[in-house]
Amino acid sequence: MTGSEYKRLYGRSPNKAHRALFDEYCAYVYTVAHNRLRLTARKEDVEECVSDVFAELYRRLDPGDMTDGELKPLVSTFAKRRAIDRYRSLTGNNPPVVSLYEDDMSALDSGFDLEEEAERSELQRLVLKLISDLGEPDSTIVFQRYYFDRTSKEIAADLSMTSTAVRTRCSRALKRLRECLKAAGITQ
Repeated sequence: MTGSEYKRLYGRSPNKAHRALFDEYCAYVYTVAHNRLRLTARKEDVEECVSDVFAELYRRLDPGDMTDGELKPLVSTFAKRRAIDRYRSLTGNNPPVVSLYEDDMSALDSGFDLEEEAERSELQRLVLKLISDLGEPDSTIVFQRYYFDRTSKEIAADLSMTSTAVRTRCSRALKRLRECLKAAGITQ
């Protein structure tokens, strides 16, 4: 919904404009509030926060000041700020509230750490690049051995080499890989 659409609806009927705004953004505001409050609030608190967001929007939106742009950034700002305020009021000195009796089990922390996952992805990307930089047939040998868990005999058959040569090349490739990782500042 754009500001001009809201202004036009508001001119005809403020109630219809409010209803259209609510219908358009209710799910979005609920998602914002739920994501911020899921570990500290009950379902009723999240719903109350959503109601507060729309009450504040209705009070503060002046159709005379509406521009032609989208209202989503404005709604988003109201929702985030109200959810943060509610979070602060709920977590004063009280421990987080997690109800195990509700049907919504998403309130439980998944243990997923975005920062740790990003670091792990970056490390994996770097290791794969360094293995590829070993050149052929060393990179193929390392990939086949450690990523596809194939034996030296199986790899040797694919590369027309002896299994002893595959083991030797693999050992040397791993030694070079360790040196490259150490040069990149990665130890362990």
